Amino acid sequence: MDENEDVLELERKLAQASRISSHVPDQTTYERLKAWVEELRQRLRQRQAARRMRDEITVRARQLWEQNGRPSGRDLEFWLQAESEISGAIDGDRSTQ
Repeated sequence: MDENEDVLELERKLAQASRISSHVPDQTTYERLKAWVEELRQRLRQRQAARRMRDEITVRARQLWEQNGRPSGRDLEFWLQAESEISGAIDGDRSTQ
């Protein structure tokens, strides 16, 4: 299952669990469903954040590749540099909060 399918599957499960929980009279079952819905939401947020980060790294790696004259065979170098820059920017944002 690729990442897009995984996100769609999480969204589907989240909607289904929300629908089901509204019809459950048993408090214990309701609480378990509610906890499951929250877990699904958290997993969905994590997947979406990972996708955003990957997209940002892809854009930055391409910029670096173009700035360096579009050399062949150095894609991993530019990816790692972009990843380092993006991760450093995110870590810097977290430390100022």
